[in-house]
Amino acid sequence: MASKKYLFLAVMLCLLASSGFSQRVGASYDVKDSSLVPGKRMPQHTEFLNGTYNFPAKPRNQWEIGIKGGLFNISGDVPTRLFSPGFGLHVRKAFGYIFSMRLEYLYGIGKGLHWLQAENYGKNSAWTNNGYSAPYRTNTGDIVSQLTLSGGPNAPLEPVFYNYKTIVQDLSLQGVVTLNNIRFHKAKTGFNFYGFAGIGGTIYDAKVNALNGNSKYNFSSVASGTYKNRKETIDALQDLMDDSYETPAENQGERRPKLFGDTFKPSATVGAGIAFKLSNRINIAIEDRYTLIKDDLLDGQRWQEHAWGDASLTRDFDSYNYFTVGLNINLGAKSVEPLWWLNPLDYAYSEIRNPRLMRLPKPVLPDSDGDGVTDQFDQEQTPQGCPVDSHGVSKDTDGDGVPDCKDKELITPTYCQPVDADGVGKCPVPCPSEDCPGWGGNKIGCAEKMGALPSVAFKAGSNKLSDDAKAVLATVASRLRNNPGCKVVVIGYCSSNKREQQLSWDHVNTVINHMVDKEGISADRFIFNYGQEGGDCNTVDLRAAADGEDGPNTVEPPHPNLRKN
Repeated sequence: MASKKYLFLAVMLCLLASSGFSQRVGASYDVKDSSLVPGKRMPQHTEFLNGTYNFPAKPRNQWEIGIKGGLFNISGDVPTRLFSPGFGLHVRKAFGYIFSMRLEYLYGIGKGLHWLQAENYGKNSAWTNNGYSAPYRTNTGDIVSQLTLSGGPNAPLEPVFYNYKTIVQDLSLQGVVTLNNIRFHKAKTGFNFYGFAGIGGTIYDAKVNALNGNSKYNFSSVASGTYKNRKETIDALQDLMDDSYETPAENQGERRPKLFGDTFKPSATVGAGIAFKLSNRINIAIEDRYTLIKDDLLDGQRWQEHAWGDASLTRDFDSYNYFTVGLNINLGAKSVEPLWWLNPLDYAYSEIRNPRLMRLPKPVLPDSDGDGVTDQFDQEQTPQGCPVDSHGVSKDTDGDGVPDCKDKELITPTYCQPVDADGVGKCPVPCPSEDCPGWGGNKIGCAEKMGALPSVAFKAGSNKLSDDAKAVLATVASRLRNNPGCKVVVIGYCSSNKREQQLSWDHVNTVINHMVDKEGISADRFIFNYGQEGGDCNTVDLRAAADGEDGPNTVEPPHPNLRKN
């Protein structure tokens, strides 16, 4: 049986330890979730989502109900028994992340037993009404026994041992302050420190164990001095006495207000506790509560013993302490956890790290020439109205040195260059025949007409044309349209392995297909040439075909299984 107890304790400790270190990282709840916001706070929630109010609405949070049990002890004139049980339950609701309130009911059974004998109990009706003889000071100052005063023979003083059993019930409303849920370096915590204070009402019923059946106890054997210390005396008293607690303790009769037949008194409560989170709905709490009550009869005794044989009222009031372990459960649908478990800084930190609702200003970058390319990337101060490329440089489609915005002849053949200030070239007169006998001109071939053609670059391993590459091909297409009798050789490089051979074919095929499909140039004006040496694997060169040069405009792929789409 003992091994099972130890196993249970070990499991509970593991649960408590795991609860402190298995925390979820991230926001406590989604602040955009409108289902978590009660109707009366929806206007604020709407303003927050629209960006006209900075603070999100407080979400609907769960109620906590708890049951608890532990040790209940009364602090009074009679020493308390250590193991007196107490039970309770509560309901709690948060009004903010720090402050909450709870209504708590307590049922405690307090017991006490004094190990020192008492003889001056003459004013305590719980003993004198049961026939015990106690000293009493007369009007002349003489100390006599109660039996003598009542006309009986002188009798020896009878010692008694004060004891009590008091059933206490109270109902209190408490304000609870959470001390550690605001975290600067962690989203949430697995344990929760809190303090509380409140007011309430207490009813109690105190009884004294004065009779053994129908007769009084004979405490003389215990009071004889045989037992020298507290433990021995307590053990002897427990062997002597039963557990009846049949005699009502002194309660001032009808002078005290009553509730359900028991004495009623207002009370004040303070305490502190710590809760360990097991899940988002369950936690275990350990707390200690101290209750003050303006009453000196919780233990059934209010008279102070004096050496000269009289008794007087004590000047202090009784109180009780309640140490418990409890199980708390959170209840509520479409609600977040009770707010004392949430970190109010969690949303702010999450939004700073990963903005979702933050209104960020549109970045304004300087562009002094107004060409749409910011100064940090602009390579030229372009005159207003001139189209530019991605580097902010004025476009010059025919490469004659005159930007397009000032070029009166947008496409000037290379053989007609250089050009004048308006971008207009002077083309030589062509030779009227093959040998031109007696004519001073020379026959001009396609290479001279079309000039040097640009190259097309691909990203490493890619078969996709970039926007810049498409712009380059547009200028080549323009030259082909101006020279209908000329062809262009499309050259791809690299052939050291199958993958390079196929990639070279893919590059050439992509260029020709683009010129045919997008620029409308006839396919028979291209010569397909791939797998050449001496060039970059990711570059395709274009050149005008020489007179009489010819070749296929389509070639079967060398390795179709490696073909890139």
